[in-house]
Amino acid sequence: MPSVAGVDSSTQSCKVEIRDLDDGSLLGSGSAPHPPAFPPSSEQDPASWWAALKAAFEAARRSAGVSGSDIAAVSVDAQCHGLVALDEQDEVIRPAKLWNDTTSAQQLERLKQRIGAQEWIRAVGSLPTAAFTLSKVAWLAENETDNFRRLRRILLPHDWLTWKLSGRYVTDRSEASGTGYYNAAESRYLPELLAHVDDRREWLEVLPEVVDDSRAVGTLCPRAATELGLSLGTLVGPGGGDQHAAALGLGIEPGDVVYTFGTSGVVFTASRTPVFDPTGIVDGVADMTGGYLPLVSTLNAARVTDTFARILGVGHEELSKLALTAPEDSGLVLAAFLDGERKPNRPGAHGLLAGLTSHTTREDLARAAFEGVILGLVSGERHLNTAGVATGGRLIATGGGSRSPAYTQLLADLTGREVLLADAPEASARGACVQAAAIALGRPVREVLRQWAPTTQVAATPRAGSETARAHAAARYDVLAAWDALDADTSGATGRTS
Repeated sequence: MPSVAGVDSSTQSCKVEIRDLDDGSLLGSGSAPHPPAFPPSSEQDPASWWAALKAAFEAARRSAGVSGSDIAAVSVDAQCHGLVALDEQDEVIRPAKLWNDTTSAQQLERLKQRIGAQEWIRAVGSLPTAAFTLSKVAWLAENETDNFRRLRRILLPHDWLTWKLSGRYVTDRSEASGTGYYNAAESRYLPELLAHVDDRREWLEVLPEVVDDSRAVGTLCPRAATELGLSLGTLVGPGGGDQHAAALGLGIEPGDVVYTFGTSGVVFTASRTPVFDPTGIVDGVADMTGGYLPLVSTLNAARVTDTFARILGVGHEELSKLALTAPEDSGLVLAAFLDGERKPNRPGAHGLLAGLTSHTTREDLARAAFEGVILGLVSGERHLNTAGVATGGRLIATGGGSRSPAYTQLLADLTGREVLLADAPEASARGACVQAAAIALGRPVREVLRQWAPTTQVAATPRAGSETARAHAAARYDVLAAWDALDADTSGATGRTS
């Protein structure tokens, strides 16, 4: 049975799906954990990603009951932005700094001053934060000079895994557009931005080639084929970023909007044309189909509700029940910047719980935790609209948090819209399979995307009286805006409260 494999290497784990090449049906899946990593210094050894990929691949093959020769192509998506630094022997110089590592905030602010915020947005489509790769390169140059001198190649997590599979140093538009030094609208690197870190290097020699999303980068190298039990002729796709692959897995079209409740929170849609947001909130990154994926990503999402479940001494199911029984007018509001924040750019900030009274209940606290996450993303959708991006189509919730009834119901109440769940619990791995299938079949990615689009079902509709919830949400926006302004005034670039 001809099949394809999709790999999703996230912050927390590696997941692999194997799908039928003809109709996209799921044949089997597997997963393996990554070492835990937490801000502000969030790092992982890339060797752990490869070990997890091998374990997840073996589990997926057993689950699917397929042989290595049955798999025609494999594509990898992974967490974006992270810095994998290699020396001239292709050895990893130091643990990879991940997207949610905020230690490069000071370097980012200095780069912003040198380049200029508006100039940077016009150049790359986004106003980079400490998540972006360029700030991490600057951190390495300033803090580990010996390692910086050894640096001969820069890869992102997905690039490194694709190199392990194929032996090629390549990336794709979706990943390159999140580095802070790539112009997706013109499809070219901007080495002059990296020159702000070191103006003596030939940076184009250090960076991976940006390849076509619709073509294989090659076949498996002998070592990878042996370790994964696959054929040498297995095609390797260019892969992409995790949210970009999720867009493929969900089959979204322009106008649809996706709310992702995972380690990070993300709200995104598809666009045929580049998007530039002068406020810097929207990242106008590329997608995996030759178009664009304007998005707003927050640092704090499901981990916020994990924390409140721990504080209240309950499981996730009980936390959801508590939140859904809370009154809509408690007045309690959480600025959910528990581990700093990315949008708005407050890398050193902490959370703030406002509106506490002697009548505050456990139910109020639970609801505030969910609403703090949701309102940050609802604000992100508003910024998408202000930047000229339409989001009036389907509203789809995804990510691990979308399995919580409180996330979907409160999202419906606070937006006044029907919330859908897609039959794609691992949307990113599914999206990687879509790309692998397009490459194996020699067909456009968009064509396979539409053919494989998952079914959706209604998870929640606005409850009676949810207009009251939205009115109270408007007041909560005012509190969040005031907190953000106060944090910016009292702490400057770092976001540290006094």
